[in-house]
Amino acid sequence: MNFLRQLKAKDEIDDTIKSVKQRVLVLRFGKDDEIGCMQTDDIMLRTEELLSEMATIYTINIKDVPACSSYYDITHIPSTVFYFNEKQIKINSGMPDNTKVVGPFQTKQDFIDLVEVIYRGASRGKCVIKSPIDRRRMSYYDKLHKGY
Repeated sequence: MNFLRQLKAKDEIDDTIKSVKQRVLVLRFGKDDEIGCMQTDDIMLRTEELLSEMATIYTINIKDVPACSSYYDITHIPSTVFYFNEKQIKINSGMPDNTKVVGPFQTKQDFIDLVEVIYRGASRGKCVIKSPIDRRRMSYYDKLHKGY
């Protein structure tokens, strides 16, 4: 059985962000045994070969790298973060948080479409990408703000 590659330390994550060039780096944060993460992982695994020319996909178990939970403000899982040439790509989906996709992907095509749009936009220098996913198929979470 094939599995997605995992990053298990902050140094591994940082090195991967620096080393992946000219393709979208997809980082799925979550817990391996959580149902939404398993759904997202299944979609990512089934599309990994198809997207191999434009994306590299990794999973990160937040139990392995708890420092990343606060750094990436992971308040709901799964949360998926995208990079292109060391720059975090923001997703304009009409949701309160544009730094990541929060919640599981509903369909394989949604994930493929999003990666393709990020790849095309980021290749042209854009750092904010308009999501092609219908908002009704995206999980909605109010961003939790912490008091200062």
